[in-house]
Amino acid sequence: MAARRMILAIDQGTTSSRAILFDENLQPVASAQQEFPQHYPASGWVEHEAEDLWESTLAVCRQALARAEARAGEVAAIGITNQRETTLVWDRSTGQAIHRAIVWQDRRTAERCAALEAQGNGRLVAERTGLRIDPYFSGTKIAWILDQVPGARERARRGELAFGTVDCFLLWRLTGGRVHATDATNASRTMLFDIHKGQWDEELLALLDIPAAMLPEVRDCAAHFGDSEPGLLGGAIAIRGIAGDQQAATVGQACFEPGMLKSTYGTGCFALLNTGTKAVVSQNRLLSTIAYQLKGVRHYALEGSIFIAGAAVQWLRDGLGIIEKASDSGPLAANADPGQQVYLVPAFTGLGAPHWDANARGAMFGLTRNTGPREFARAALDSVCFQTLDLLEAMRSDWPEADGAQTVLRVDGGMVASDWTMQRLADILAAPVDRPQVLETTALGAAYLAGLDAGLLPEPAQFADRWRLERRFSPSLAEETRRGHVAGWRDAVRRTLSAG
Repeated sequence: MAARRMILAIDQGTTSSRAILFDENLQPVASAQQEFPQHYPASGWVEHEAEDLWESTLAVCRQALARAEARAGEVAAIGITNQRETTLVWDRSTGQAIHRAIVWQDRRTAERCAALEAQGNGRLVAERTGLRIDPYFSGTKIAWILDQVPGARERARRGELAFGTVDCFLLWRLTGGRVHATDATNASRTMLFDIHKGQWDEELLALLDIPAAMLPEVRDCAAHFGDSEPGLLGGAIAIRGIAGDQQAATVGQACFEPGMLKSTYGTGCFALLNTGTKAVVSQNRLLSTIAYQLKGVRHYALEGSIFIAGAAVQWLRDGLGIIEKASDSGPLAANADPGQQVYLVPAFTGLGAPHWDANARGAMFGLTRNTGPREFARAALDSVCFQTLDLLEAMRSDWPEADGAQTVLRVDGGMVASDWTMQRLADILAAPVDRPQVLETTALGAAYLAGLDAGLLPEPAQFADRWRLERRFSPSLAEETRRGHVAGWRDAVRRTLSAG
């Protein structure tokens, strides 16, 4: 009997850590998931304990292996995908973080970002990194930690401290501190990385007074990053793939051709449009980012980031208590009064693309005495659809090649299991929405990258042939009705913007 050849995908997310074992045909064999606490020390601040990230990741890896009755020797490679931009700084000698991880949603550096923008640095940042100056990205988070933790900047200059996004921190821990590296996709989200030259930018580091000595080495997404410590998982396993979660989902959705579009609906929503080997400069406040890097060749994408998607459903459940579980939101929304036009603008942590308003805060419009849980649920789910439309229209404007071509959106993430939400999305977009057979595309992408480097899996074109459609949702809403809904949404956003 032939020995099993499996791939272990680590999917370290904003609210939970997961591990999925895939076989060599990329079929799931076993999985495990563990939530961990969120910390909100001040308004607009979001933090994680570094040890929670590590311990939950290690626990789910061990659980997945145990459930599959798999030994380390049967695992050909580990692939890592992670919540992006979340920032950790740790002591190189002990591996201990010097401050809680500052999460991508955190807005504490909004004033610093506004000052940098006012000083005229926005163009430099956009030209080098493809990003906007915003608290979302890692750069100002690193600077904040170095400013606030006594002696940190001096220690960083002496090479005693290391910075990393979550993938980098997990890689450090998995390899027993032997490897300090990241991949090009995560590096491209720091606001410190020149996405055209493929290297850390000295001018941007100087702008934020961040010592280069604390930065990781940047590698391809599919590469041998190192081997895990034998005592962690029952034997040494090669770590061969890393990509930020949205880029990993782009790979998992097989969006390898220019013009292909995917949107992932998790805590936030992130839409990526493949623009090939040339970075597109957005005229509509979108981001240009590295979609993936293979064999030294960078492939780019236009990205629109929505901060609140599934988090709006969590708010219905945990904040308002009107649903018991997330899956209740679709059926509840389906029974909303069609005569009420209630809009939720979920700017709980500001608004992302294409508005980029860090100071906006959530608001609801159109409330009447008859508004109740059903209308709240519909408004929450509608907000995700409307925000996606805003991104799609901005992308169409930035990507002239899309003119006249029918847009088809490939979707993934927890929210896409709801048929009602996906039909509503197709109706609001006036475009088809394709849901794949494998919904765990983020973990799938990480597994593919690791399997590619391990020689288990084919090149991207052959991998793309394996993508399978589960269901297409086609638009059915009357155009006049759709336009009315969209006009109401645009008015609600206008009234929510901090400058409005």
